[in-house]
Amino acid sequence: MLEAGKQLIYVDPASKLADYSVLHKADLILITHEHTDHLDTSAIKLLTGESTKTIVSVGCNGFVNNAIVLKNGESMAFGEIKIESVPAYNIVNTGSDGVPYHPKGRGNGYIINFGGKRIYVAGDTEYIPEMANLKHIDVAFLPIGLPYNMTFQMAADAARRFMPEILYPYHFDEKNPRVLIDLLKDTPIKIRIRKMK
Repeated sequence: MLEAGKQLIYVDPASKLADYSVLHKADLILITHEHTDHLDTSAIKLLTGESTKTIVSVGCNGFVNNAIVLKNGESMAFGEIKIESVPAYNIVNTGSDGVPYHPKGRGNGYIINFGGKRIYVAGDTEYIPEMANLKHIDVAFLPIGLPYNMTFQMAADAARRFMPEILYPYHFDEKNPRVLIDLLKDTPIKIRIRKMK
């Protein structure tokens, strides 16, 4: 959940992580892809009010009523908030059938622009070539954990590519996030760890 002025933005709300029935309704909901730990229709229903706008990726099309589908490379403004959709996919990590866990073009990362700041939420992705195009990122959220996302080294390499001021790793489960801190200790990037339990 992000607060942009008086607007509340939720990214991939999941009922197993929070009781959304007691939280404020969303102004904007962003869904990165169709996997059930990111696309939770019950959480979306609890957070949806009369004026809530929901943005989804191509892979989520048809799962959420009245959702706006943004393809990679598209953007949309909601008052003072601008949302840019960027690619999120796997290159190396595939299932036993050889198909990537997150195929290119189905999922989104998002750049949230508000108040002169750019916040990048990567979605589920590996370190992909398109990250070289990211510019002026103030805060980045990068997913760590095989087989679906990045290794700590991939996350460090990605962060070095676009140099956010602040970096939040997520999806790392029981892995020790100090590894990422050590890999980036020679950079000015501030790494912030949040307990998710």
